[in-house]
Amino acid sequence: MKLVLYNFFPDRLNLYGDRGNVIALQKRCEWRGIALEIVNIKSTQSLSFSKADLLFIGGGSDREQGLVAHELLKIKKEFKDGIEDGVGCLAICGGYQLLGHNYTTSEGKTYSGMEICDFYSVGHKERLVGNILIETKDLTRVLGFENHSGRTFHPYEPLGKVIKGFGNNGEDGLEGLSYKNTIGTYLHGPLLPKNPTLADRMISAAIERSMVSRVSFNLMIHWRMKPNILQKKFVL
Repeated sequence: MKLVLYNFFPDRLNLYGDRGNVIALQKRCEWRGIALEIVNIKSTQSLSFSKADLLFIGGGSDREQGLVAHELLKIKKEFKDGIEDGVGCLAICGGYQLLGHNYTTSEGKTYSGMEICDFYSVGHKERLVGNILIETKDLTRVLGFENHSGRTFHPYEPLGKVIKGFGNNGEDGLEGLSYKNTIGTYLHGPLLPKNPTLADRMISAAIERSMVSRVSFNLMIHWRMKPNILQKKFVL
C-alpha cells in the first residue's frame, strides 16, 4: 500500500515545528507497512492533484503567508476539486486561513485565500496565545498550542469545542474546521505527534478513498473491455 502526501512550501510554512505533522504521518504509516511518499511542493506550476492522497499546509508569518498565497491562488480550482473529491488535508494556522476567502492583518493588509470554504479571518493586535485543550464531537480530547492574531469565523462543523484556551476567535468557544476529509486548525504542538488519533484518522480516510478509487477504476476498465472481449469471443 502506498500513499502520496503533498507538503506545500515546507521552507516557508514551518512555524513552531509544523513539519512534525508530516513526520508523524510518515512514521505512523511506516509502522503499519504503508509507504508514504512525501512530495515537497515549492512551485505550483503544472501541479497535478491526480496522485495526491494527503495535503499539508503549515503555518507561517504574515509575510510568508502572503508569498505562499500568491502561488496557491494559481491552483485554487484544482485544490478545491481535490478537497471536494475527498483528498485529505491538514491546514495549520496561516494554512487554515488560506482555505477561506481572505485574511486581513491587524495593519489592514488583505491576503486572498483559495476560497475552498466560505469563511474569512481578521487579524487583531492582541494575540491569542497559550496551551489549548478541545473536545471533538466523538469526545476525543485534543491538545495543542496556539499563538495567533487572526480571528476566524465560519459556519462549518468545528474540529472541536474549546475546554481551555481561545480557539478560532476567542468568542464562540469553537476551534478549527472539519469539512469532508479536511481539517483546518490553529493548533501547533506539533498537532499530530501530540494527538496520534487524528493522524490515524487521516491515514484511514486516505486509505479508504484510495481503495474506493482503485476499485472504481478497475470496474470502469472491466466494463469498457467487456464488449470487446465478447465481440472477439463470438466472431466466426
